[in-house]
Amino acid sequence: MADIEVWVESAVMRLVRGDITGRYVDAIVNAADAHLQHGGGVAGAIVRKGGEIIQQESDRIGYTPVGSAVITSAGFLPARYVIHAVGPRMGEGDEDRKLKSAVVSILELASQKGLQSISMPAISSGIFGFPRDRCAEILVLETAAYLKAHPSGSLKIVEFCIFDEATMDHFRKEFAALARGQEAT
Repeated sequence: MADIEVWVESAVMRLVRGDITGRYVDAIVNAADAHLQHGGGVAGAIVRKGGEIIQQESDRIGYTPVGSAVITSAGFLPARYVIHAVGPRMGEGDEDRKLKSAVVSILELASQKGLQSISMPAISSGIFGFPRDRCAEILVLETAAYLKAHPSGSLKIVEFCIFDEATMDHFRKEFAALARGQEAT
């Protein structure tokens, strides 16, 4: 069940708390490293639950730069695909722009594949050290801007699946601001 939903054009942005590996959407997003080695954190859980095929397909791709995304099958997961997005590590420089680029890459890749629903974690806010508040702001605002710019696109549901309560609070704040902004227009 969604914590909060906000409509943007013909799509809904949704905030849920839980385990992204159990989401029934066309694609879940994995916060990946550039070499697509899914050993720990959410990436490790995705491969453990979805099967080694995800890592094998990632190995064939090999590398994707920071700020970009690639797609593999989802193995045994309820989703059909995994979109592997490489967000910035805090301290590498130009982190905000790189995270914005990663979000746009996710949404463009999903649209190119004709996907209708995706679920995204708080990219870069875990072991990559990106501040949770800035992560929430960038993910919510970039997604809303993309959906406004592509009102007839295939995406109908973009959800943010957040694991911990502290990060959820930052996303709730951004969703509330987005909703207030829409009411004012």
